[in-house]
Amino acid sequence: MNDKKHLFDKPKNVKILIRSLYACCFVLFCLDLVIDRHIYHPWESFIGFYAIYGCLSCVVLVMIARELRKVVMRPEDYYDIKDMPLDNEGKKKEDLMKTGEKVDG
Repeated sequence: MNDKKHLFDKPKNVKILIRSLYACCFVLFCLDLVIDRHIYHPWESFIGFYAIYGCLSCVVLVMIARELRKVVMRPEDYYDIKDMPLDNEGKKKEDLMKTGEKVDG
């Protein structure tokens, strides 16, 4: 097995990363109070609007993707050879294609 240690195998490094992300979020939130924004809609003037909007957008995107997965998901054995139709000699068409024999006609 590969016993090589990676950067995020140590809990200390993960904790440092999470704390630095929290610090970046805090700094950006504080800058939102100071920086003059050119707003087009009245709701953009709320403190932290873009952070809340981005978070809600990601949540909605994940929820839509979960529902879409139910629509487009195929069974695990969707591409199995056993489901392919047999030709008139009893051979699977995929087997004929592998050997180079004529499949149709």
